[in-house]
Amino acid sequence: MGMPCQVNSILKLNQEYPTQLMLNAKHQVTKSGYRILPIDVPIPLVDEHWIAYADVIIDKLTWQQGKTHLTFRIDRIYTQPFALKS
Repeated sequence: MGMPCQVNSILKLNQEYPTQLMLNAKHQVTKSGYRILPIDVPIPLVDEHWIAYADVIIDKLTWQQGKTHLTFRIDRIYTQPFALKS
């Protein structure tokens, strides 16, 4: 028996996407399922359309009751957003 989990190197947010991006601003989000993401290194933050607007650093990741809870901060805001998928 195993534990189902996803390994992600991009943080994709849908409804929880921050309304305003500010450097060093901290945010908390909950994702469904168990996910493994890099901690303490910059990764892209994308919206539901796979448009990247910033790099974030995940400071805390916890698993509880089939969900992944993340605390992250904005590390860099891109001067020009770009699509990671077409």
